Amino acid sequence: MSIELHDSVPSTSPADPTPLPNRNSREHGARGLRAWIVGAVPTLLVLAGLAALAYWGHHTGWTIPTFAALTGDGDVEKDDWCAEHGMTESLCVECNPELLPKPKAFGWCKKHGVYECPLEHPEIAQLAVVPRITAADLTRAQRALDFAERPENNSKCKLHERRIQFESKEAVEKAGIHVVPVWQAPMEEAVAANGEVNYDQTRVASLAALLTGRVWRVEKELGQWVKKDEVLALVDAAEVGKAKAEFLQALAQVDLRSKNVERLRPLAGSSVAGKDLPEAEAALREAQIRLVSAQQALLNLGLPVRAQDMWQMTAEQMGAHMQFLGLPESVIRTLDPKTTTANLIPLKSPLDGLVVERRAVPGIVVDNTKTLFVVADPRQMWLTLDLRLEDAKHMAVGHPVRFLPDGSRQEARGKVAWISTAVDEKTRTVKVRADLANADGRLRAGTFGPGRIVLREEPDAVVVPNEAVQVESEGGCQIVFVRDKNFLKEGAPKVFHVRTVRVGARNGQNTEIIAGVLPGELVAAKGSGGLRSELLKNNLGAG
Repeated sequence: MSIELHDSVPSTSPADPTPLPNRNSREHGARGLRAWIVGAVPTLLVLAGLAALAYWGHHTGWTIPTFAALTGDGDVEKDDWCAEHGMTESLCVECNPELLPKPKAFGWCKKHGVYECPLEHPEIAQLAVVPRITAADLTRAQRALDFAERPENNSKCKLHERRIQFESKEAVEKAGIHVVPVWQAPMEEAVAANGEVNYDQTRVASLAALLTGRVWRVEKELGQWVKKDEVLALVDAAEVGKAKAEFLQALAQVDLRSKNVERLRPLAGSSVAGKDLPEAEAALREAQIRLVSAQQALLNLGLPVRAQDMWQMTAEQMGAHMQFLGLPESVIRTLDPKTTTANLIPLKSPLDGLVVERRAVPGIVVDNTKTLFVVADPRQMWLTLDLRLEDAKHMAVGHPVRFLPDGSRQEARGKVAWISTAVDEKTRTVKVRADLANADGRLRAGTFGPGRIVLREEPDAVVVPNEAVQVESEGGCQIVFVRDKNFLKEGAPKVFHVRTVRVGARNGQNTEIIAGVLPGELVAAKGSGGLRSELLKNNLGAG
């Protein structure tokens, strides 16, 4: 009997000579190795970066690259590199002073509040030719200093001793630095305030009837231009007729009493005349007083009349004259004497102007409390500005005023005419009034807008763009960066000098420089903030 023996592990086929369990174990191990390598890569990269940083720090003394180095042209020889100033050492003006010797130091200028003052020492200006400082230059600076308190530089700030150097002109361009020349332009210092335009109250008249009556006829319309003494309306007032009648009666009494005195005077020696003449003369004086009173009453109503002009008139002529008393000939020609009352009194304009308000309507009952017309002369207007209390102390009568009415692009100009001595209880502001010429009629009453009162005008101020002036907060220095006068010469160091400045007026674009730079010098405008950052790095030494 034969016995066949079999292995407990299944045999494999020629195509798969490895037993199945052993193959699966190896594949599982390979996948685990790959996963470990993938997870370890970031850690290895970080470790490699730290190692590189440690190597770089060890060889550079842990010094951060400077502004000039970052904006340089490229590679330099390792042994020709000035790590302290971030420059090629052979080009560095701090390491090699003979390349660009520092100018003579003149120190602090107490008069103008800057270091190395070009107004006192023009030879330090970065110009091809030493400029000539005139008396006008010094007077202009002093005028600006005397006008107001100016921000002062700290005399302990030494930033003016520093210079910023670049490898090349291309490096300056890469840094985004643009230079502009210092120039002269008009500048002004002003106080801003909101204002309102209204009619000049000395050129406005609100007109009402002098007596109770009714409007008989209206002569002028709203918006119509009138001249002084032109009739606006005719009012029918019974008091007018009564005043005219009293005048005529007084006139007649004087005439009668005068004739009686003349009759008695030749008989002065007789017993009869001696008694009656004094009584007649007394009666004449009484009649004359009544006549003067009646004449004055008409004059008070704007109806001038003189008794001496009436003596030669007939009764009919007197009646005709008194009927239209005070009316201009142009109005009389439009009236019918047969149907027109003698009670008419004209309402006249007291000034040349425009009818800006009309409430008179024929037939309405009026008195001296009802405004019928408002006439205003708009050729000069009042501008009232509300100033902050702290700004009012700078004000003076005569200061120029500029005002831009809402909805207009053209400024109106005038001068301060009045400054209130009181503070408004509600707004706590001080009112200032200016007279504005308005011959063309552009200004309208009730218009609001921004205004400014010009305190100082300088026609030829030395100015730079606002962005050219940088402030070092800790040292209290106001500085600009002046390009070296030899910057464009071939092989010359590409240097910007730090200059302290004293600033004056400022507007939306430019800043007045009282002292520190001169017209024609080139200062960094755009990109000057980057120069400031470079300047303030504590680890840069003087470079």
